[in-house]
Amino acid sequence: MKYLQITFQITPDSEIARDILTSLASEAGCESFTEEGGSWVGYAQEKLFQDEMLKAYCENFPIPDTKIAYTIKEAENRNWNEEWEQNGFSPIIIDDRCIICSSKEENPFELLTENTIKEPLVVRIDPRQAFGSGTHETTQMIVSQLFDEDLRAKSVLDCGCGTGILGIVAAKLGAATVCAYDIDEWSVRNTEDNAKLNGVEIQVLEGDKHITSNFDGQFDLVIANINRNILLNDIETFRVKLKQDGKLILSGFYTEDAAILEQKASTLGLHLCQQRENHNWCCLIFRLS
Repeated sequence: MKYLQITFQITPDSEIARDILTSLASEAGCESFTEEGGSWVGYAQEKLFQDEMLKAYCENFPIPDTKIAYTIKEAENRNWNEEWEQNGFSPIIIDDRCIICSSKEENPFELLTENTIKEPLVVRIDPRQAFGSGTHETTQMIVSQLFDEDLRAKSVLDCGCGTGILGIVAAKLGAATVCAYDIDEWSVRNTEDNAKLNGVEIQVLEGDKHITSNFDGQFDLVIANINRNILLNDIETFRVKLKQDGKLILSGFYTEDAAILEQKASTLGLHLCQQRENHNWCCLIFRLS
């Protein structure tokens, strides 16, 4: 899968301008953002990026006297695992219930608080070239929600699995079957390898929403941590693969996008039962009833 790197020039630069730009650029296909060399940089899958949409948003930016320009180039095909080994990878602790760490981490429990009641679940991953290290707020919100669900003997489908963290957590929490898919070949391989690394079984297929027809039956829980536009486009497929009284967990979007996703979900008989937020990122939990 090819990614594009979009480097923005914001004049004058400000936190609120970056927040608004991030929201607008996400609609145009950008999946992740970071600061590099003082510039705000977005990454988008080449085949999902909508340049004309982004150009229109920048030309009509809602903050008066703020100008937005950007340049596009093909993102470097980085080896994320090598990069983590060079720069170091601190364990990610979620609610003192789960630790996500590198496969080479010798003692992931060092950063736990003194109030931790019991030893948390540990997920070890080698990210390689797949995006998804567990550091993002959306991943952490879904992991936290998985701990609040009773997954024993349940079936789980992870849509857009990345490195496989969410499926691995679900399997370790007692899910009877876990299936996953991703359009990125690297993500599929990485999820398979990380599942083996953690001693769990996940059926992983390469493809988009149409690949779900290859999974037998329906699922008690469907998870999708993807950007807003893909969620809106694929939610009908998620609904088809969901058992009656099953749950759908969506994340990967901003709080201001929650209303349009809830509206779309309601037309499909999905009822909002919970909403989580973390730094303006949102997670919605629906039930089919």
